Amino acid sequence: MKPLNRLPGFRDFYPDPIPTSEEGRMEERQHIFRVWRQVARRYGFREYDGPPLETLELYKAKSGDEIIHQLYHFSDKGGRDIALRPEMTPTLARMVASHQRNYKKPMKWFSIPQLFRYERQQKGRLREHFQLNADIVGESDHAADAELIAFLIDVLRALGLSSEDFVIRLSSRDAWQLFFDARCDDQGNAYEFFQIVDKLERETPEISTARFAKIGIDFEEVSALIKAAEPTPVLRKMLEQLEDRGLGDYVKIDYGVIRGLAYYTGVVFEAFDREGVFRAIAGGGRYDHLIKLISKDKVDLPALGFGMGDVVLGDMLRAKGLFPKATDGADIYFQILDEALRSSSLGTIQKLRDQGVSVEWPMTPSSPKKQFKSAHDLGARYAVSIADSDAFLLRDLQTRETSTITLDQLFTMF
Repeated sequence: MKPLNRLPGFRDFYPDPIPTSEEGRMEERQHIFRVWRQVARRYGFREYDGPPLETLELYKAKSGDEIIHQLYHFSDKGGRDIALRPEMTPTLARMVASHQRNYKKPMKWFSIPQLFRYERQQKGRLREHFQLNADIVGESDHAADAELIAFLIDVLRALGLSSEDFVIRLSSRDAWQLFFDARCDDQGNAYEFFQIVDKLERETPEISTARFAKIGIDFEEVSALIKAAEPTPVLRKMLEQLEDRGLGDYVKIDYGVIRGLAYYTGVVFEAFDREGVFRAIAGGGRYDHLIKLISKDKVDLPALGFGMGDVVLGDMLRAKGLFPKATDGADIYFQILDEALRSSSLGTIQKLRDQGVSVEWPMTPSSPKKQFKSAHDLGARYAVSIADSDAFLLRDLQTRETSTITLDQLFTMF
């Protein structure tokens, strides 16, 4: 009988030490989550979450029927068409549309959902991943755009990356819309135009030239706009604000970024490693009409946000050696060398744990040698055992020093 394996494109996360380098490491995932939450709190973002299952209609309303083939979707026992969430923004828009009156504007929210897409696996792209989603709702001033990008920069800096490691490429859908409107009267070709621009870096110039020609656009004029990299007034204002924060070295104008999703309406951006080894680390922008669309015209609020997945980010941090080393084990391994002392040992173990001390212990009788080996294997800092009614024998497993201390002294060590 064949062993049961995990599904392709999904990951297991093991505690240290991980069995092989191919497996996910739980401490790496938790390290990313801790930094995401720490920086979000510094910027005043509040955490939210939603269900991993949503109606299929929610995603079709945002992205059209073409998204269906990318989703894990099915009919439930109630006959509802539902899907595992492929992204968080539609859920956010639904939640905001339902209860935005209960919150002061702007609403600065973040979430760390697990997302699912049924698509071809590639380097840096799996069928599931965790993602930091950060959004500002209810603020039309572009100071919010600069605030969001500063947040993104500080997340990456807090993970140990510098301006030599990554850059935020700023662009504008408005600039591209003006470019398109000046050259094409048929707005029906606008979606195709944006899709071609979005794929410029992945297609040959010959293919892009031919695709632009079909909708009456000159490839050379497109290339000239990108090469000039002249910021719009909005982008110039954002650059000034980021420079005022001392973050100017982390951003540049790059109209090669356009974000293929149709719901973006203004400033868009993506974060890339400077060496060009990895896929985009993060991406986002303004989507001022999405909440109105999801609410069926009942709520109209400007919004912007970004998503940062853990797969590419993890690959980059791992390559640069920026993840923490293997986690320490328990603070104490409490040895029970005399079975007559098991009851009183358990009482002391509980008192230590009540004080926030991490304690491991032998659940079944075993030899002193085996217990000592267990203490080392579990990565404990100290081995402790009862010496007499008022004292404990303390062994420092790093320095090999042994001393006799009281319970109060043991408490003050942690």
